[in-house]
Amino acid sequence: MKKRILCLVLCLAMILPVFAGCGSSKTPAASTPDTAADPANDPLLNNEETINLTVFSQLANWSGAQSGWGATLLKDLFNITLTIIPDTNGAYQTRMESGNLGDIIAWGSNDDQYAAAVDKGLLFDWEEEDLLHTYGSYIEETFPDALAANRSINSDGQIYGIGHSVTNQANAHDTFFYDWGIRWDLYKELGYPEVKNLDDLADVLGQMKAICPTGDDGKPTYGVSLWPDWDGDMVMYVKAMASAYYGYDELGIGLYDASNGDFHDALEADGPYMEALKFLNKLYRNNLLDPDSMTQTFDQLMPKVTNGNVLFSIFDFSGSILFNTATHVAENKYMEPLVPEEASVIVYGLSTGGGDRIWSIGNNTLYPEKCMQLINWLYTPEGAMTIWYGIRGLMWDIDENGGIYFTDLGETCYFDPSTDLTGVEWTSPYTGETYTLDGTFNDGKIQINNTSWAFGAENPESDGECFQYTTWASQMGDPKNDTDADWREHTDSIGTQDYLNKVSYSIVPVVSEYAKPERDAELELKWNQVITAIKNGSWNAIYAKDDAEFESIVSKMRADCDAYGYDACVEWCRNEPARKFAMQ
Repeated sequence: MKKRILCLVLCLAMILPVFAGCGSSKTPAASTPDTAADPANDPLLNNEETINLTVFSQLANWSGAQSGWGATLLKDLFNITLTIIPDTNGAYQTRMESGNLGDIIAWGSNDDQYAAAVDKGLLFDWEEEDLLHTYGSYIEETFPDALAANRSINSDGQIYGIGHSVTNQANAHDTFFYDWGIRWDLYKELGYPEVKNLDDLADVLGQMKAICPTGDDGKPTYGVSLWPDWDGDMVMYVKAMASAYYGYDELGIGLYDASNGDFHDALEADGPYMEALKFLNKLYRNNLLDPDSMTQTFDQLMPKVTNGNVLFSIFDFSGSILFNTATHVAENKYMEPLVPEEASVIVYGLSTGGGDRIWSIGNNTLYPEKCMQLINWLYTPEGAMTIWYGIRGLMWDIDENGGIYFTDLGETCYFDPSTDLTGVEWTSPYTGETYTLDGTFNDGKIQINNTSWAFGAENPESDGECFQYTTWASQMGDPKNDTDADWREHTDSIGTQDYLNKVSYSIVPVVSEYAKPERDAELELKWNQVITAIKNGSWNAIYAKDDAEFESIVSKMRADCDAYGYDACVEWCRNEPARKFAMQ
C-alpha cells in the first residue's frame, strides 16, 4: 500500500491539463490506449515530467535507451522513455537476487524462471486495485482467453501477464516465417535444378555461387550466413534448419514432433539436429557458409543480406525481407521461397490463449498504471502494427476501404531496415507536435523484441487482411519484376503464403496452458554444462574440415555431455512432450 501511495503522490505532482490519446484516423476508440479511467484527468497517466521505464527483456538484442523513431513516438504518446536490459551476463539471476526485475518484463518463455518470479512475489498482480480493468481495458475486453491461460499456469491462480502472438479468432495456423528464401533470379538462370532434399539444396547453392561469386559490395557470396547471439539450449540456426525441414518444434535439448509426441534429443545419431549440423558443415566445406558465422551478431549479418552476399536463408527476416529492396527489384533480382520436396515446413498454430513469451509488470515498479497503459496499447491493432512497421501515417496506414498499405517511406524501411531517417519530419496527429527523426529504421524499432498480436491474425481494423504484409491486397498486385513473375508462374502462386500453404507443412498447436516445470538445482547445474557443451561442440562441428574431424568433434561432444549428466537432462525432456501432447 505504501508503494501505491507513493506512486499516487509522484504522479499527482506531474499532471498535464489534457491527455492526447493515440487513436487511429479510421476508428479512434478502437485504436487508442483505452482505459476505463478518464484519460484527460487521470493523474496516474498525465505525467508532466518524463517517466523512464526499465524493461528487462529476455528477448532483446539491444542494451540501453530506446532510440530513434520509437523513442519519439513513445515520448509523444505517453511521455515515457525506455531503458532496455537484455538477459545477458547473468542479468536474470542478478535481478532476481536484488528482488527487482524491472518495471516491465518480457519473458522468453513461461518456464521455470517465470514461475520462480511468480512464486517469489516479484510480479505485479494485474487484478490488484483493478489495474487491468482500469488501465488495460482493451486487453481485458479482447483477449479473455489469454488472460485465463496466464492465470492457469500461475501457482496462486492470479494474473501476472499475457502471452505473445495472440488472436481473437481461432484460425488454423499463423503465417509462415520459415520461408526457405533463395535467389530465384539465379535459380532461374541455372534452369530450375531439382531440389528434393538438403543435399540437392547444397548443390544448387554451389552452382549459384559459381555464377554469382560476389555481392553488390564486391565481397564474396555464401550460401548461408549464421549468427550465434540467438543461441539458447542449442545452436539456434541448427535447430531452426531441423524445424524447417522436419516440421519439429524445439523443446529443451531436442525437438518435438507435435503430430505424435515423439522427442528427438539433440545428439541422437542421424536425428534431426545432427542431420542439420551435417548440412551446415557440408556448406562450410564447400565454401558456402560465411566464415564469420560463429562470431558475428545479427546486426552485422543484416547488411550482408541486403548487399546480396547471402544466397539463401531459412527465415524471411534474415533473407527475402532484407534482400528484396527497391534497388534489387529494379535490377530484376529477387529472393523467393523454394522448399525441398522432402521437407515438411513448420508453422505455428494460432491461439486465443497466446504464446509463451509473456509480458509482465514488476512488483516493485512505482508506475504500474503507466506500464499497463503501454502494454495495453501494444495489444491494440495500432500498437501491434507499430511493433512491425513503424509509425502510422508516416510508414503505413489503412485506407477508407480497410486496406492496409505501406507508404513509400515505410516500404523502403521495412525491406531495408538500415534506412537512415535522419532529418525526416513527423507531425504527431495525437499531440500536434512536429519532430525531426534520427537514426535508422532498425534503431527505432521497439527494442523489447516481443510481439502482441499474432502476425497471421486478422487485423480487426482492416477489411479481412492480416497483420502480415504479404496478405495485404496492396502487396498482392502485379509481380514486382520479371523474376517475381517467373516465380509466380513456376509455382502457380501469387505470394509467399499462398505457395507455402501448398507445400507439405506441419502445424505445431499452441498449448497456452502448458508451462515448463522448474528444474531442481542439481539438474539445472547439469543442464547448463550440457547445453554449453552442445553449443560449443556444434559450432566446432560446423567448421570441421572433413568427415573424420566432424565425427571426432561430435564424439567428444557426446562424451562431454555424458560426463555432465546428459541422460538426466534427456529424461527430463522426454517427460515434457508427453505432457504437452496430452494437453494439446
